[in-house]
Amino acid sequence: MRTASAMAGCGLILSTSAALAKDCKGIHFPDHALVAGSDLTLNGIGLQRATFFRVDVYLGALYVAATTRDPNALIDAASPQELIVHFLRNVSVRDMRDQWTKDFVHVVPDRPESLMQRVALLNTWLSDMKTGQRLTFVRQPHEGIKVVIGGVLKGTVPGDDFARVFMSIWLGAAPPSENLRAGLLGGPCD
Repeated sequence: MRTASAMAGCGLILSTSAALAKDCKGIHFPDHALVAGSDLTLNGIGLQRATFFRVDVYLGALYVAATTRDPNALIDAASPQELIVHFLRNVSVRDMRDQWTKDFVHVVPDRPESLMQRVALLNTWLSDMKTGQRLTFVRQPHEGIKVVIGGVLKGTVPGDDFARVFMSIWLGAAPPSENLRAGLLGGPCD
C-alpha cells in the first residue's frame, strides 16, 4: 500500500512540475502547437535577460516534433519546429538587428556571403517590439525559417543551412545566455 501511495505521490509531483514548466514570468504557453499541419510539443521555455542589468527581456518557447534535451538533435532535426519569442519589455529594431547580426557572425565566424544576405533579409522584416508582442520563427524542412511578427507572416528565409545556423544561435555552444538555452532544452525557466 505504501508503495502505491509513494508512486501516486511521485506521479503527482511529476505532473505538477510539468504543468509549471508551461508558465514563466506569468506568461502561459500551451503544451502543444499545431504548426503547418504538425502537432508540436513544448520542449521548454527559456528566459533571456540583459546581462549587465539582469533585466528580463524576453521568453523563448520551443515547440518540436519529439522532445529532447539534446541540442544537436534539435539543431539537426528534419522536422518542423516553432520558436516563439515573447517580449517582456520594449526592444528597438536597431538593437534587434545589431544582436541578430552579432549572433550569426558568432555562430559562423567566416560569414559566407550567402548566409549574410539571408541575415540581411531577416533584418528587413524586423520592427520595434513592444512588451507583450511575439516574434515567431517556424522551421520548415526543405524550406527554411518562416518569420511571423505580431501574427503577420513577413516571409521565409530560405535554406536548411540557414535553419541549422539559426537553431544553433539558441541551442548551440554559445547561446545568447546559458539560462535561455537550458530552459529551451527543458530545464527551469529562470
